[in-house]
Amino acid sequence: MKIYRSHVLVCGGTGCSSSGSKRIQEEFENQLKANGLEDEVKLVQTGCFGLCALGPVVVIYPEGAFYSRVKPEDVQEIVVEHLLKGRIVTRLLYDESVEEQQIKPLEEVDFYKKQHRVALRNCGVINPENIDEYIAMDGYTALHKVLTEMTPEGVIQEILDSGLRGRGGGGFPTGLKWRFARNAVGDKKYVCCNADEGDPGAFMDRSILEGDPHSVIEAMAIAAYAIGADEGYIYVRAEYPIAVERLSIAIEQAKEYGLLGDDIFGTGFNFNLEIRLGAGAFVCGEETALMTSIEGNRGEPRPRPPFPANKGLFAKPTILNNVETYANITAIINNGAKWFSSMGTERSKGTKVFALGGKINNTGLVEIPMGTTLREIVEDIGGGVPNGKKFKAAQTGGPSGGCIPAQHLDVPIDYDNLIEIGSMMGSGGLIVMDEDTCMVDIAKFFLEFTVDESCGKCTPCRIGTRRMHEILDKITKGQATLEDLDKLEELCEHLKHNSLCALGQTAPNPVVSTLKYFRDEYIAHIVDKKCPAGVCKSLLEYKIDPDKCKGCTMCARKCPVGAISGSVKEPHKIDPKKCIKCGACMETCKFKAIYKE
Repeated sequence: MKIYRSHVLVCGGTGCSSSGSKRIQEEFENQLKANGLEDEVKLVQTGCFGLCALGPVVVIYPEGAFYSRVKPEDVQEIVVEHLLKGRIVTRLLYDESVEEQQIKPLEEVDFYKKQHRVALRNCGVINPENIDEYIAMDGYTALHKVLTEMTPEGVIQEILDSGLRGRGGGGFPTGLKWRFARNAVGDKKYVCCNADEGDPGAFMDRSILEGDPHSVIEAMAIAAYAIGADEGYIYVRAEYPIAVERLSIAIEQAKEYGLLGDDIFGTGFNFNLEIRLGAGAFVCGEETALMTSIEGNRGEPRPRPPFPANKGLFAKPTILNNVETYANITAIINNGAKWFSSMGTERSKGTKVFALGGKINNTGLVEIPMGTTLREIVEDIGGGVPNGKKFKAAQTGGPSGGCIPAQHLDVPIDYDNLIEIGSMMGSGGLIVMDEDTCMVDIAKFFLEFTVDESCGKCTPCRIGTRRMHEILDKITKGQATLEDLDKLEELCEHLKHNSLCALGQTAPNPVVSTLKYFRDEYIAHIVDKKCPAGVCKSLLEYKIDPDKCKGCTMCARKCPVGAISGSVKEPHKIDPKKCIKCGACMETCKFKAIYKE
């Protein structure tokens, strides 16, 4: 095996790819060749490093230099100075990775030091398109152990003992789901993976598939052995082209190595795996709708019972877990149930991956032990709220979740605590909001999403979500009454108890949680006809402070509708009847004379 003196790791995840990391990789290839270093330096395309806010990211070992926001024109300097002359390019280093002129190990950087990577253990470490690199990180040893040393019942018991719960939303015990399918009677059984990640702001599953696809493939083979299946499907949305490509490559490589197909490891165990592309329907994240879609039909949920463990895909016993759940399986088999259950809380074991976004400095992907507080995630890992703004709330669980206010910043994050305070874990999207966020507008945003994504099969969801959105729209326009607020709460209860599937049942959650913690904002919109956060345009009025206005005329020239009038060096005025509330004047004014109320 060839030994290299340096390894250059270039992030190839979607975030960095969209910022031009492919061009950076090509430039590294050119510059390494031009400087005669192609035999000494190994260039590796990896998955996501997690710190997406600083992409494109390049990390060079053995020094561990973390270069951020790298541009193609920076590559020559890195190659010549760092790789050829041994002088690190300090101007490109991530500031927090340096201390007293010394490079800190990444695990000591604030963003990483409170994380514990299990599901993301290989992301940003290996080339996801090279099966040999996965095998070098103990890849497929868990499958070998399971097939040669463990019974199917023993595998299921190990997963049960670990305390692993489904990472796709509901948090159902994974081992229990597998046991139900194992005990179900059927001449054919299936294993499915839900990679149809539809929550706004969520990109956990996508990043795992892009950075470590073999971990999911291996885990699905283990699950198939455990329940007695020989065929599986990965349902992934077509909007994830990089994930689909790398997953396809990984499946073909596994087949070539005899790790998929017939007689795996000479044990007589057969398992074949296929990809099915989804068209982006949010409802297909619901397990029965997903299976209906795989079957080639319109993705609509089916009544339960019967549950998929007894009658799922093609009416056969089926298990469905999401990408992150599978990504934990091989680590549990290799390290033991006790190792996994030693992390987390009493009823929520292990770690959880969150896509951290919104009003936060360190946008990115984080994996923390269950029980970590929201404050630690936002302030210590996320780097706090930018521009000196105050934290207002965090939204977890996507359209099915709720908003967590500042008063609950110190609540440990796990399944039960989130439900207790009116939210839910969901798949792991975590959107941070600051003081400039209107909570009524946030509820309206999620309801609009749910209205668009409802499959329309059941009346409570099809009609109820639309009526709720109409009321929220009236509130944000200052046209609602307190009676409308009562109707809104009544509709929340109807949807929760009468909708066919979880999409409709959980659709009211953003409304319920914002009403619980931010009811005063609803009242202000309805009674005072004001939006406290200054977001809802219908309730805004732009004004000019005559004491601050210098009459420079810049605002008048910038206004697209001619709503601003006044003489040079005299205070100007805004005509509220003409104003379209675009905010262009406020952005233009150098004297901060324009405000909104």
